[in-house]
Amino acid sequence: MTPELRTERLEFLPYRPEHEDVFVELLRDEEVCRWMGQDLVPEPQIREVFRAILTDIYPQGRFDVWGLWLAGRYIGHAEVKPTGNVEGHELVTALAPGYWGQGLGGEAVRGLLRHAAENLGLTEAYGMVGAENTASLAMCRRLGFRHLRDVVGDDGSVTKLLVIPTAAGGPDSTGRTAVAATARTPAPGIGIGTADGPVPAVARGTEGLTGVPGATGSAGAVVAQGLAGAATGEGLAGAATGEGLAGAASAGEAG
Repeated sequence: MTPELRTERLEFLPYRPEHEDVFVELLRDEEVCRWMGQDLVPEPQIREVFRAILTDIYPQGRFDVWGLWLAGRYIGHAEVKPTGNVEGHELVTALAPGYWGQGLGGEAVRGLLRHAAENLGLTEAYGMVGAENTASLAMCRRLGFRHLRDVVGDDGSVTKLLVIPTAAGGPDSTGRTAVAATARTPAPGIGIGTADGPVPAVARGTEGLTGVPGATGSAGAVVAQGLAGAATGEGLAGAATGEGLAGAASAGEAG
């Protein structure tokens, strides 16, 4: 069962049926999709993905999926899931544009790292960032991500595969990233993906922290392959098939 997590400002809450509309609104936002590196996905398909989270992902314990909440308001999405690019896990996050540039993307990633280490027993996590996403790459370096290799897409686009030790999610001097889990989850894997500002997410195995091309962007740390994959089991859509909201490229903030 996916646990509830908390950081200094954020609550990571498992989705409930009444969250469907806010989930759809987030994933239908043009800016979020832009930095996730994908086209807008039809609303019916996103709703199908959301329902698959409730009826397939959670019941079968495939991986952890949360809605991100700030002071009682839904502001984004997060996942910890297996990656398809390497033997490992990725983290995924996506924030609504109104919450970019506030350091929330970095806080979300650190919270996921703590969960990966303390609750899932992982020692490292992966993320993927578009080569042109200089702001997200800078954020990843600050968080402690290390470049492993470039992944070249069929269209010639370049995504950087990054790795980070989960110990990087430990609390800092202010205790901002301390995470409290109310339950333990047996999710099979983790991926990294954040969307705090303009950031492309992660692809099927790890395209995330890809974020913003501007000073305010940050992260899209690894998201699986994109909302569009929903129908094919490769992205958000993949949720229905156990592949997660694979965010093609999360949007984030350089936080």
